[in-house]
Amino acid sequence: MKKSAILLIFAFSTVITLAQKDQVKETTTKPFVLGVIEEIQSKELAEKRIVNIYLPEGYNPTDSIKYPVIYLLDGSADEDFIHIVGLVQFFSFEWINQLPKSIVVGIANVDRRRDFTFPSDVKATIPTPTAGHSDKFISFIEKELQPFIEKKYHTNTNKTIIGQSLGGLLATEILMKKPELFNKYIIISPSLWWDNGSLLDLNATVLAESFTQQTAIYIAVGKEGLTPTKIPRVMEVDANLLADKLKQTKSKQVKVFFDYLPLENHATMMHQAVMNSFEFLYPSEQH
Repeated sequence: MKKSAILLIFAFSTVITLAQKDQVKETTTKPFVLGVIEEIQSKELAEKRIVNIYLPEGYNPTDSIKYPVIYLLDGSADEDFIHIVGLVQFFSFEWINQLPKSIVVGIANVDRRRDFTFPSDVKATIPTPTAGHSDKFISFIEKELQPFIEKKYHTNTNKTIIGQSLGGLLATEILMKKPELFNKYIIISPSLWWDNGSLLDLNATVLAESFTQQTAIYIAVGKEGLTPTKIPRVMEVDANLLADKLKQTKSKQVKVFFDYLPLENHATMMHQAVMNSFEFLYPSEQH
């Protein structure tokens, strides 16, 4: 009797195992697609550049709906593209409704020190042999990347740039020199120590009463301390100086938000600051 019971249990378990194996055979594996990759041959930079594109749920190239575009510096898949896209998707969920559904354009890096810095005679403690060519990178954004995106995808006039560290320096340079390229600026832990803070001395058009483009600027910094320069500077101080300078604008179309995050450092700032920026820049979207 016991032998019969054991044989019955063995046969039953064998049937279950075979069924499970058959079930496994029936499953299929598909790639998880987050976006598309575009390759742009840049004349301005004399090289091929890769951009990662996230299209919001419901995007249809045949309909007439147009979307804001968020341009993300340090936008490679192994940099900030994936987690920033996650925030954009989350905050644009219907039950959150903080952020309008948006296209995200992540600009993959080739040489960020070359692309994100302008010429300087001040030697930093970090070797930067290729630095000082942000003018070409800004031209790439203005003359090639933005026209390419606006031609190929359904976009509206709402354009945001996100930059952190040296990317924050570049975003600040664009704001100071060509503010019309974007109408929303998310500037995080900007490396304003570059060239001993010379960007802070610019008399930018965004400060003038005649500047009429509606522009929102979010600046964030954490507990980040001394900068990598021979002349002592402090990241928090420079970020505050930038915010104070911009708040003195005579233009009624410019809004400035400053966010100090003392629990974050230079390495951990990005995610929390971008999340906060959406709440600052889109207060009317809150449920």
